[in-house]
Amino acid sequence: MNTWKVNLIVLWIGQFLVNAGITMITPFLALYLAKDLGVQGEYEIGIWAGVIFAANFLTAFIFQPLWGKLADRYGRKIMLLRSGFGMAIVIILMGFARNPWELLLLRLLNGTISGFNPAAISLISGTAPKARMGFAMGIMQSGIVAGTILGPLIGGSLADLIGFRPIFYITGALVLAASLLALFFVKETFDREEASHAPVVSVMQGFKELAHIPQLLALFAVTFLLQFAMVSPMTLLPLYVQKLHASTVNIAFWAGLVLAVTGISNMISSPILGKISDKFGSHRILTYALIGTALTIIPQAFVQNVWQLIVIRFLMGIFMGGLLPSVNSLIRSYTPDGMESRAFGFNSSTLSLGNMMGALIGGLLSGFIGIEGLFIVSGCLLLLNVVWVRLKLYSPTN
Repeated sequence: MNTWKVNLIVLWIGQFLVNAGITMITPFLALYLAKDLGVQGEYEIGIWAGVIFAANFLTAFIFQPLWGKLADRYGRKIMLLRSGFGMAIVIILMGFARNPWELLLLRLLNGTISGFNPAAISLISGTAPKARMGFAMGIMQSGIVAGTILGPLIGGSLADLIGFRPIFYITGALVLAASLLALFFVKETFDREEASHAPVVSVMQGFKELAHIPQLLALFAVTFLLQFAMVSPMTLLPLYVQKLHASTVNIAFWAGLVLAVTGISNMISSPILGKISDKFGSHRILTYALIGTALTIIPQAFVQNVWQLIVIRFLMGIFMGGLLPSVNSLIRSYTPDGMESRAFGFNSSTLSLGNMMGALIGGLLSGFIGIEGLFIVSGCLLLLNVVWVRLKLYSPTN
């Protein structure tokens, strides 16, 4: 089997394990704070849960570009292993936290050393043939989504069986397994000698160089707005489902289904749309996927029952499956040689910023415009992004 295909398979497994491991703790974080870390009161639990959840994204936003810079200088695989083994240790330590401050510091540290996903995507972008780049990016995206979907389901189930603290140990073990797979099976051709002779530039200087490429700024904006659109209404979805369902029976199940159905269709469509983009061009797939995503977000404000919401979110997931693979493929296409990891690091940083700002701004705006307004605003922002993408990326030859 070709080296790039072996890398693709191993890193798909690695991304699945890493993302499943990281999201396994999501369903019981508030309960862990209340029952094991001594946080009392609904308000205090809500504040701590929000701060601890956002902490990981804050430090990831700050440090991802630095790790991208180092990957361009010392190699993608070593950054992959640094992140994987580091996160495994930190997540295991979370199971030994004695108070919320210790958990907060560990989440900040976890975001600081994270970077498995961008390092894996960068490594694949450097080894996969250009003619198969869209397909490879689609496969990688499906691994991330599959882990993200199944992680909370696995974590919630295990928490009832074995308690909260052991979940952190299992999560750390999964991340460790992913890192060991990468250590023994992933191959990278990287000329460290050549890279060492490249001019040394700061993170900010590197960003300024990339910012002069207008196509990259447009692609970073797609990543940011997509995450913002996804996260901003997320915390209010259970209440919206309850309103549509007109009943308090099985609300958690229906809310979970509404969230999961988008990920399922995304996971299915990502490799398919990635393969289509290899044939017809990532520019076209990105444009149509952006329009489709926007036009399936807005109608969610006007649904009359849960089943309508489920159908629309399933369709939205299909269009979303063409976004990040196309973005990653185009980033590789427009980035100068030797700066690929840095570009993916900045893109990962904008993803973290979208998660963080989506949660904060979505919460603030919801008090004024409700979740229905958030759907409309998010869809309109993506439609505006379509215009920007078309102006910066589209040409008759694409």
